[in-house]
Amino acid sequence: MALQALIFDVDGTLANTERDGHLVAFNLAFAELGLDWVWSNKLYHKLLNVTGGQLRIKHYVNDYMPDFSHDDLDSFAASVHALKTEIYVRLVHEGKIPLRPGVKRLFNEARAAGLRLAIATTTTPDNVDALISNTLGHEALDWFEVIGAGNVVPNLKPAGDIYHWVLEQMNLEAKDCIAFEDSHNGIASAMDANLKTLITVNEYTESHQFDEAIVILNNLGEPNNPFKMIEGNPSQATFVNVDYLKELHAKHC
Repeated sequence: MALQALIFDVDGTLANTERDGHLVAFNLAFAELGLDWVWSNKLYHKLLNVTGGQLRIKHYVNDYMPDFSHDDLDSFAASVHALKTEIYVRLVHEGKIPLRPGVKRLFNEARAAGLRLAIATTTTPDNVDALISNTLGHEALDWFEVIGAGNVVPNLKPAGDIYHWVLEQMNLEAKDCIAFEDSHNGIASAMDANLKTLITVNEYTESHQFDEAIVILNNLGEPNNPFKMIEGNPSQATFVNVDYLKELHAKHC
């Protein structure tokens, strides 16, 4: 049983999009709409427990702004989120959201080794397109056989719908793949589809529980900038490459 495919989450996994992009974009959208809301880094950390931008806005209104007047919360959240997405895409186009260490290298090595690539995320397709196009080039969108994004499935993470959908589209079984995630909601989603999952934490998720991860790292690492192994079996590897992924896959068959 050989490793055939790698399936990547986006926000927090490929780039620190939450801190450097989405949080900034939310606050800029609030200001542009004349709302006196400012989400701090600490508050956003809590709000990230709710996946999906529109759901996050509705949760914030219901739990933090009970006196806020609105005729239709669903429509209000959708309009705020649409503006926030426009601003986020602009930030990406301005080059303000770089990829995390090792991501670009691993993509190139995986493609050279013939591994299939896919994306499974709850963020919008526009956000995915903007990040990939502006960090790797527009042609890099074709590197991914399937891009599962936005509301292509009815239930967002931590539900496993998006991973089940991606596997179905690729006609693959979970045992043939490794998923890459950064959060508890992410690994819960991947594990619902029985996927072996590699975790790279960030400042928002370093305290999350990842009991079923095959390894927990601070990032994917580079040859001159080794990863820090937070939890996992000892290895001679100091950065995530195809050989290391095959090693992990074989150990967790």
